[in-house]
Amino acid sequence: MLRDGAAALGVTLSEVQQASLLDYLALLSKWNGVYNLTAIREPRQMLIQHVLDSLAIVPHLAKTPIRHVLDVGSGGGLPGVVLAIARPDWQVTLNDIVHKKSAFQVQAKVALRLGNLSVVTGRVQTLRPGVEVAGLFDAIVSRAFAELSDFVSLAGPLLAPDGVLWAMKGVLPAQEIAALPDGWRVEEVVRLSVPQLDAERHLIAVRRAA
Repeated sequence: MLRDGAAALGVTLSEVQQASLLDYLALLSKWNGVYNLTAIREPRQMLIQHVLDSLAIVPHLAKTPIRHVLDVGSGGGLPGVVLAIARPDWQVTLNDIVHKKSAFQVQAKVALRLGNLSVVTGRVQTLRPGVEVAGLFDAIVSRAFAELSDFVSLAGPLLAPDGVLWAMKGVLPAQEIAALPDGWRVEEVVRLSVPQLDAERHLIAVRRAA
């Protein structure tokens, strides 16, 4: 299912990458009881709603030049861990305010040997380039983190001048788009088609207004 789903999404994964993603799911399932990382517990649904859902955004992010990605409100490492496995050429930073979730993220980094993954705990609006994080980010991603206006206000200061904020949403959030603060614009709205998932999924790309 992973191999076929990734192929349907246009994401090429080696056997090693596929194994790493399945190992990540096993870790997520193992530690879920301790850290309360996800309400989804059935392995097949975890694969669909977490891994394939996260992989679905990879081709869209890859259309822009990326070296550094920030995953805000990463929780159990989604989509950041999946991005780090699928794109080893990207440096991915996971951020969450909950220490037990950050502890799991560190566990995943070590167990999966992800040298391109970093973990930082704290409110995103308090992170300082060159201090808590290395610098500004080409792409900042959120998955069910906050409304668009809050996402932009809180994470926007960490975005590189030509960077893109990517918000993963379910039903198209028309009211959130209309409420974007001045200085920001929606560049693209993508309706995602996640294999085996019978639910609406959208990806909203937001840039600074010219």
